[in-house]
Amino acid sequence: MGPRQRLITTAAALLAEEGVQAVTLRGIAKAAGVSHGAPLRHFTGRAQLLSAVAALGFVELRERGEHLPEAPPRARLLAACHGYLDFALAKPAMFELMFRHDLIDARDRELTSSNSAVFDFFADLIADVQLEGWREATDPRLLAASLWASLHGLAGLWLWGGLSNASFAESIEVPLAVTLDSYFGTSQLSAAR
Repeated sequence: MGPRQRLITTAAALLAEEGVQAVTLRGIAKAAGVSHGAPLRHFTGRAQLLSAVAALGFVELRERGEHLPEAPPRARLLAACHGYLDFALAKPAMFELMFRHDLIDARDRELTSSNSAVFDFFADLIADVQLEGWREATDPRLLAASLWASLHGLAGLWLWGGLSNASFAESIEVPLAVTLDSYFGTSQLSAAR
């Protein structure tokens, strides 16, 4: 592994262990066992390094889609929705970093590409469901944006205490079921898991 990749891997591990606040250039250098100036030999600054780390999160999220069950399109889409929340809950610091435009460079080519791959994957899943007669007249990219926003908001509210402490939602599955019902109807909820 080259020095650039080592810094990215170290930063990702530090992020997972200690959270977003711990991922400083000095902290990454220390954890990687290099001089505090070494990251600047490979990255223009913290934002570029953190963008590379965030891109890893999008790549992992997209790779999870490759392991969806062989099932009808709607069931695959519902499984992808669950997979998105599972990722967020399993990797909260990575999930946070992926969308922290104050810490990453949203124009970074690698980050943009990996983010777009996730979005395109959701849009393709939605287009497959549309072939079955669901919201056929709506641009699948708009539906993907709406669904992604709903899932993202739900994950964020759960992770940062907005819903996880609510007495009416004993688990994230409760508000997720309501969210999916608003998109797909009650008869489709049994296919969600």
